[in-house]
Amino acid sequence: MRSDAREAAFKAVFASLFQEQEERFRTGLYRNAKLSEEESAFAERLYCTVSEHRETLLAVIAEKVQGFAQERIYPVDKALMLVALAEINYFDEIPPVVSVSEAATLARKYSTEKSADFVNGVLGGIINS
Repeated sequence: MRSDAREAAFKAVFASLFQEQEERFRTGLYRNAKLSEEESAFAERLYCTVSEHRETLLAVIAEKVQGFAQERIYPVDKALMLVALAEINYFDEIPPVVSVSEAATLARKYSTEKSADFVNGVLGGIINS
């Protein structure tokens, strides 16, 4: 299920905000999430896309949250938005609303009470502009 793969990719992206992650770490993460081979490939593609385009994606986030310093964004929320923006910008087969919805759902699970609304608002503003 892509939701599980997306969640595993988010965890890898989150960890990479603090330290570059080796492939072995990600492989173990995907295995622990019990992802199929296809799901693991999707998660890895998503992680690699975020890594490759991180600066561009962060610039998009910064533009949308003007007046809100990047360092004030919770790392969990930042990682979720990076994953969703990678999907929105580089995964044509995924409708943007799905990416936004999945990010908000993961924010409810992993972040603060208000994070789902924040993540949804920022990403919604991006796809509607």
